[in-house]
Amino acid sequence: MDTTALQRALIALGYSLVIDGMAGPKTRIALQAFQRGAGLAVDGIVGPLTVAALHAAVARKSAAGRPGAGGLVPADWMPAAQMNRVIVHWTAGAHRASGLDRSHYHILIEGDGKLVRGIPSIDMNDARGARPGYAAHTLNCNTGSIGISLCCMASAAESPFKAGSAPMTRKQWDALPPVLAELCRRYAIPVTPKTVLSHAEVQETLGIKQRGKWDISRLAFDPSIVGAKACGDLFRAATARLL
Repeated sequence: MDTTALQRALIALGYSLVIDGMAGPKTRIALQAFQRGAGLAVDGIVGPLTVAALHAAVARKSAAGRPGAGGLVPADWMPAAQMNRVIVHWTAGAHRASGLDRSHYHILIEGDGKLVRGIPSIDMNDARGARPGYAAHTLNCNTGSIGISLCCMASAAESPFKAGSAPMTRKQWDALPPVLAELCRRYAIPVTPKTVLSHAEVQETLGIKQRGKWDISRLAFDPSIVGAKACGDLFRAATARLL
């Protein structure tokens, strides 16, 4: 996040600043005030956790100003069920959800941040027993798991990293924590590495082999973030701050 983007975010949160692209004392004071209020280290450094908290705070404030605030995910998309975790994926496709994409996930986030409902209902993956037609999003880990997927990363390569023809966008990444927060609230899912995680974290964290899956271990818009845990920690921190 550059200084101009930082200033825009702080202004959106009510801090009195002028957008000049200069990291002067007023910007630093405002940033430290935000960090203090968000429970972060008050160091005036725009690190990954601070960036995630800023994006989450701006998204929360924006949502609060829209009709139906707190209802980004329609109520009928979240039927009564016993769910244990949420697993985040990317589709390895285009920025728009295809019929095939919709058959594998409960909720998809397109490149512009728009939410699309998957074909299987969340309750079909109930922890007490998955029903025929459930969302088969994670190998041997579908029962009790909600599958969310960002529509992106067609033709991407892990090493050397290439984001492909449909790189993950900042808009869909920023849309993710509010959706996760609503699902966690609805299904009483705590935000922990074992209950809110990416597909790439499943094998290491839950001990269930996943055939080399690497979604989500890179952010196309921020190449400084590397690794499944680093990406997962960012969306978990942003989600927790919304609850």
